[in-house]
Amino acid sequence: MFTFVSGNLALDFAGTIKARTGSFDDALGRPADLAEWFVAAELLDRAPDCDAGTLDRAVRLREAAYRMAIAVSHGEPLADADRRIVNDCAKGELPAISLRADGTITRTGTPAAALTAIARAAIELLGSSASIKECGRAECTRLYVDASRGGTRRWCDMTICGNRVKSAAFRARHTAD
Repeated sequence: MFTFVSGNLALDFAGTIKARTGSFDDALGRPADLAEWFVAAELLDRAPDCDAGTLDRAVRLREAAYRMAIAVSHGEPLADADRRIVNDCAKGELPAISLRADGTITRTGTPAAALTAIARAAIELLGSSASIKECGRAECTRLYVDASRGGTRRWCDMTICGNRVKSAAFRARHTAD
């Protein structure tokens, strides 16, 4: 249900809207979806109780992080309102992590702690020199960190978007023949 291809927790969170143009597909339509995302992202081991207020705060964080990442990728200044949202979310406690005797890791915390981890990931990314790019597939609005040699990555994920674009180009070439 959830995709983690961006190379950064905050960008993966922003990617819970698969397409921001045309068919608006939001994977976080219900508070339970947010709780499931926290588990899928390995922020928490168990889905916490999330309510509508938590979902609203999460969506505000997601959209602020997305707008800021777009601004950074275009060399534009960050909006003060977006910075405030992300900075406010980053002030809380992080999820607790511990190592058991058998070598397994446990992650516990509240929804607010999970949002703090996402906000801090956004701040670390946006304050770094990492190359943030938009997926090259027109229908996809995901952002990703381009850590490829030479900075030549074009897709959020080759198997998701890259193959679709290449298949469409192949079909177009062979239909024209």
